[in-house]
Amino acid sequence: MPRVNIETQSVPAASQALLAQIQQAFGATPNMFKAVANSPAALQSMWAAFGALGKGTLGARLGEQIAVAIANRNRCEYCLAAHTVLGQNAGASAAEMAAAQAGQSADPRTAAALAFALKVVEQRAQIGDADVASLREAGFSDGQIVEIMAHVALNLFTNYINVALDVPVDFPRVALR
Repeated sequence: MPRVNIETQSVPAASQALLAQIQQAFGATPNMFKAVANSPAALQSMWAAFGALGKGTLGARLGEQIAVAIANRNRCEYCLAAHTVLGQNAGASAAEMAAAQAGQSADPRTAAALAFALKVVEQRAQIGDADVASLREAGFSDGQIVEIMAHVALNLFTNYINVALDVPVDFPRVALR
């Protein structure tokens, strides 16, 4: 049972316009956004971050692979389910999303990004020069390295919202590993 309201008619009026945009984008209003809508500032921040990163240079597929790896590590069933669907919608196969969930990929560039993102999460950003150098060797620019960090931060935000507030999963469930 969610620990905050997820009834859209009960959220602040200042959240309603963004919820309408989210409804239009997804064809439904996912429970996570309903929960976050209790704070118009938090909803605006989250939605803007999704929009900005969606226009980034990493691409939706890699962004979703990073998301499932982090969701699995943080045991966020909501984000794991949602980003598995979104990753497949972005062109990743079910097998690629399952591998990403475990922090793996047959593609060396993707594997490097996943390993880096998970190390940032596990070590609370206490990484070294060699970690950044490995991303450069895999072909990532400084801008893309910063973008990976932005994906990590956004996914920590969404994972923590969903886990702490016990947001009900409204996407097809995916088993944690």
